[in-house]
Amino acid sequence: MALRTSLHQAGAAALTELLQFSPPGPDQRHLPCSCGHTADYLELRGKAVLTVVGTAHLQRPYYLCPHCHQGQFPADGELDVVDTELSPGVRRMLAVVGDAAPFDHGREQMKLLAGLEVTTKAVERTAEAIGADIASREQQEMSRAMQLDLPIPIGPPIPVLYIEFDGTGVPVVRRETEGRQGKIDGQPAHTREAKLGCVFTQTTVDERGRPVRDEASTTYTGAIETAEEFARRIYAEAWQRGWSRARRKVVLGDGAEWIWNIAQQCFPGAGQIVDLYHARQHLWDLARKLYPGDDGGQKRWVPALLDKLENGKIDCAKNEFTVWNSMQYLRWR
Repeated sequence: MALRTSLHQAGAAALTELLQFSPPGPDQRHLPCSCGHTADYLELRGKAVLTVVGTAHLQRPYYLCPHCHQGQFPADGELDVVDTELSPGVRRMLAVVGDAAPFDHGREQMKLLAGLEVTTKAVERTAEAIGADIASREQQEMSRAMQLDLPIPIGPPIPVLYIEFDGTGVPVVRRETEGRQGKIDGQPAHTREAKLGCVFTQTTVDERGRPVRDEASTTYTGAIETAEEFARRIYAEAWQRGWSRARRKVVLGDGAEWIWNIAQQCFPGAGQIVDLYHARQHLWDLARKLYPGDDGGQKRWVPALLDKLENGKIDCAKNEFTVWNSMQYLRWR
C-alpha cells in the first residue's frame, strides 16, 4: 500500500507537469462569447483536479468577456472537467461504486481500492449526474422509436429473441404519491410501480429439452413510469438488440393485462407466453376459487395439471381442464 501511495504521488506530480498550459499566442487571445461579443485573455488560473492517481494541479488560460462579464476556460472543455474537480476517470469510478452499493459504502471502496479520498456526496452527485445523462439519451432513443427513426442493427439472424417485463411496487417518499389512488379504495398510494424489462436470446436447450438462456445475453431497462411510457422504452431496447433480425420472437409475462396490451401494440406477431412460475400460481389461484376452504380438493386437482404444464403438455392440460370444467358445470346444475 505504501508503494502504491508513492507511485500515485509520482503519477500526480508528472500529470501536474503535463497540465501546465502556456499563455496563448497573440492570435489566440480573443474568443467568441455566447453573448455575441468577444472574450479576452486575462491570465493563467489554477485548479485542483482529483485524478485516478491523486490530486493534480491544472494551470490554464482564463478569458473574460468585458460586455457580459462571463468567464471561460477552453482547456476545461478539452479535458472534460468543466464545472467539476473530478477527472473523467474518477467520475467513471464513482458511477460504478455508486451504482453497486450505498453511496457511503462507495466512498469507502474508493479509499480502499483506489486510494482516493472522496465524500459520500461526491459519489451520490456523480452517480446521479451520469444516470441523468443516460436517461436523457434513452429518452432520445425512445422518441426516435416512436417516429420509426431507429437504425436497423446489422448482424446475423437471431434464432430466438425473448422480451420479458413486469412491474412491482417500491416504497417512495410521500410527495411522490400525492394525488395517487392506492390499492384500497379511499386510501392513498404508498408505493410507485417500477417497471423492469429485459431482452435475451436462446439458442440451446438442456437435457430435458427446455430452452436455456444464452449466457451474458441479457440487457435490462426500467423506470418508474406509466405503461404507455414503458412501452416505448422496451420497444427501443428490443429494436437495438436486433428485433428485426429475430426468426422467432417471444414475449414473456405474468399474465397481467397491461403486459399483453404492450405485446399486441408494440410486438404484433410475437408469441405470448405466461412464465412457468406465474402459470403455476394461476392454477393454484383457480383451485382456491373452485375449492374454497378445501385444501384436500385443491391438492387433488392441481398436481395433474401442474405435471402436464411443467412437461410442456399445454394442450393436454387445457383439454383436461375443459373436460373437468364441463363436468363440474353439469354437476352444479
